[in-house]
Amino acid sequence: MIRTVVFDTKPYDREALQQAAEGGAIDWRFMDFRLSAETAMAAEGAAAVCIFVNDRADRPCLTALAAHGVKHLALRCAGFNGVDLAAAKELGLSVTRVPAYSPYAVAEHAVALLLALNRKIPRANNRVHDLNFSLHGLVGFDLHGKTAGIVGTGRIGRVAAQILRGFGMRVLACDPFPSTDWAIQHGVEYTDARTLAASSDVVSLHTPLTPETRHLICRETLDLMKPGAILINVSRGALIDTTALIEALKSGRLGGVALDVYEEEEGVFFEDLSGQILQDDELARLLTFPNVLITAHQAFLTKEALAEIARVTVANLTAHGSGAPFLPETALVDAVR
Repeated sequence: MIRTVVFDTKPYDREALQQAAEGGAIDWRFMDFRLSAETAMAAEGAAAVCIFVNDRADRPCLTALAAHGVKHLALRCAGFNGVDLAAAKELGLSVTRVPAYSPYAVAEHAVALLLALNRKIPRANNRVHDLNFSLHGLVGFDLHGKTAGIVGTGRIGRVAAQILRGFGMRVLACDPFPSTDWAIQHGVEYTDARTLAASSDVVSLHTPLTPETRHLICRETLDLMKPGAILINVSRGALIDTTALIEALKSGRLGGVALDVYEEEEGVFFEDLSGQILQDDELARLLTFPNVLITAHQAFLTKEALAEIARVTVANLTAHGSGAPFLPETALVDAVR
């Protein structure tokens, strides 16, 4: 049996992982808390640990895991900016991830946020529950004929672009590695980042977080955007400089912002903090704007995506346990085992 400690779990994680490994050779140990250097001791005696997007696998944490006999770090997500890959390689730890689970889940959530924000759906819903059937302040705009800018045309960005083309929008895109054939097939126009920002009525972010993309949306970018434009982020919170975003909202330049991720979401998103005082002043400020819509990193949360995440995670754990090679797209550090 492959003894595996799973950190930062919720009921839906446990159910999906257990179903994917039903009848298999994985001995699960589920933890509610996140992985860190301080909690790594919980992995004592385990061959592998499984973590999520906000767990912190830095050098001190990985050193502690290796000391406890862990050989494999299995991420049940695509993002890996919380993992020190150089340290993992030095320590002989294999690191795997789930590079793609359901691009439709995330892309569809981005479009859902856009529609809800533009047509003031949350405000309208709250009103009618108070028996207020007034339409004052609920005016939106047609997406048809407007321009959408897609930053990043990986699998999720391409699906989002195709959905928005279905609304009759002109779609601009920027990516350091353009998918030219796909763009021609779907009527998408590649351009540079400055032109995209200046020309788009809607800007949607679908790019990974790297040193180059950190604070991709900053004061300069926001100043370039069309007055009244809507900004959507379902990728990584740190793509946006939150301080600059708040300034742009206060000035009235932005028409609206929809976020499924937040720069400092660790310890907040995925948790029930109702009845507590929110300690993050910038998040608290964002929540006061009537033209800001926030969901707590739920874009991935569909039955299909959870099943695929679990399937690939179990396949990675099983491969490591049997000594079989990982699929190339899942292996971040394929250490000698």
